[in-house]
Amino acid sequence: MSLYLLFESASGYSIFQAHGIDEIGQNTEAVRNSVLDLTRFGKVVKLVAFKPFASALDALNQCNAVSEGILTEELRNFLESSFPRTKEGKKAKYSLGLAEPKIGSQISEVTKIPCQSNEFVLELLRGIRLHFDRFIDSLKPYDLEKAQLGLGHSYSRAKVKFNVNRVDNMVIQAIFLLDTLDKDINSFSMRVREWYSWHFPELVKIVNDNYLYAKIAKFVENKSNLTDEHIPALADILGDDDKAKEVVEAAKASMGQDLSPIDLINVQQFAQRVMDLSEYRRKLYDYLVQKMNDIAPNLATLIGEVVGARLISHAGSLSNLAKCPSSTLQILGAEKALFRALKTRGNTPKYGLIFHSSFIGRASTRNKGRLARYLANKCSIASRIDCFSESSTTVFGQKLREQVEERLDFYDKGVAPRKNVDVMKAAIESASNKEDDQMDVDEKPSDSAKKSKKKKSKTENNGAAEPAAEDGPRVAPPQPEIEKKKKKKHKLSEEPESEPASAKTNGADLESERKKKKKKQHEEADGVKDVQPTSEKKKKKKSKSKDDE
Repeated sequence: MSLYLLFESASGYSIFQAHGIDEIGQNTEAVRNSVLDLTRFGKVVKLVAFKPFASALDALNQCNAVSEGILTEELRNFLESSFPRTKEGKKAKYSLGLAEPKIGSQISEVTKIPCQSNEFVLELLRGIRLHFDRFIDSLKPYDLEKAQLGLGHSYSRAKVKFNVNRVDNMVIQAIFLLDTLDKDINSFSMRVREWYSWHFPELVKIVNDNYLYAKIAKFVENKSNLTDEHIPALADILGDDDKAKEVVEAAKASMGQDLSPIDLINVQQFAQRVMDLSEYRRKLYDYLVQKMNDIAPNLATLIGEVVGARLISHAGSLSNLAKCPSSTLQILGAEKALFRALKTRGNTPKYGLIFHSSFIGRASTRNKGRLARYLANKCSIASRIDCFSESSTTVFGQKLREQVEERLDFYDKGVAPRKNVDVMKAAIESASNKEDDQMDVDEKPSDSAKKSKKKKSKTENNGAAEPAAEDGPRVAPPQPEIEKKKKKKHKLSEEPESEPASAKTNGADLESERKKKKKKQHEEADGVKDVQPTSEKKKKKKSKSKDDE
């Protein structure tokens, strides 16, 4: 059986025939030794066919297809034109060696060409890659290097730019920066308190918040200048009139020492920096919440944006977190305690980063471990949905959160929770309904446009009909009266069915009324209008009903 080799280069597809294998041996060590010698390796491998790529874009598409294990039309046509077709029921007298086993299964299914991929084939392909420019005369070495460099850059660029909105690297950087800002703001706020306390020590006990303390320190400047006139401005900052009055009273009887103007200016500038850092920290938190809702909406809905971002950053990426089993996710962040417990043969930790979730804090001491295991299970499901689903939705996160709440009630009160199958079915139905509603919203503008067109055409037709009506006799006004008469006919026709005894008298009256109505309609069509007032008509009808009785 002859062996052929498919080699995918940056310039095109090529097929080689390994015809002189007996000269070097059929083991990998012999091939490995003969690869470096071109004169010896050139007797083993011979070029059979070569198909260059049409453009750089075509090369990138072919490279992506090969890496994903997809057989393209170009490669299929090239293989079918290079190899003879085997008859049905007979085995092929050749086989094709490949470097990628994924695409080998596709080739064997579609083209019925037997494929193989092993160490021996890989060593032969390694030799072909080393001496590829020598096998093709028209291909120069620097041309191949340029093609490889360009294809490598474009392939890497395409892999990085798969989805800009779903890049979890931004979340990792944001949560790291958020932790750093928290530490810096805390240390800087303590420095402001300590610095300004030399001048106004009583303010520390009145104002506990770091941001408000820096704001007050910048506003007050020198405590000796603080009077009752500043109480409204202090109340606006603190949000409390009593505290503002307390600050003014404390400033009047303060035990602090006086500071020079240059010292007060430095304290004010430093307080302003702390305020700017606090405001930037708030904006960064809003940015993190937005990115988490874009990247992992279900995980953020289930466990919160900050804890979810910590899990993603600790795992390295959302895909790595999705690949983790729930037992690993449960102790993620407690690796030191885990290995210490394994080393000392003690109790392993029950939770890691998920301890910061509100669910663990709400659980009792006895049930914390059980709830942590259950919560890790739901977080694993939510991360996999976020990583591998094409459309982003928060329905699954809401349903998983409801399940954790039900599990908490089960541990505390004994209320039986719903089954996971029923909850997931409801989540899938609600997600599909939301998608249908979005499709309906997208289709509504087109329907309204059609309706507006129909209305325009109707108005045009009415406008064309109005001048014709002005020339001829006006028959339009009596139409509502005719409709009223028709309705009365139906009512009168229904009465004989319910009252068979008086059917004869009513039938005679109906026939007389019909004849009169026909005469009136003919007269109105001829332009003669004998319109009677409604009151007279009602009197006539009443008299008729009395006569009938």
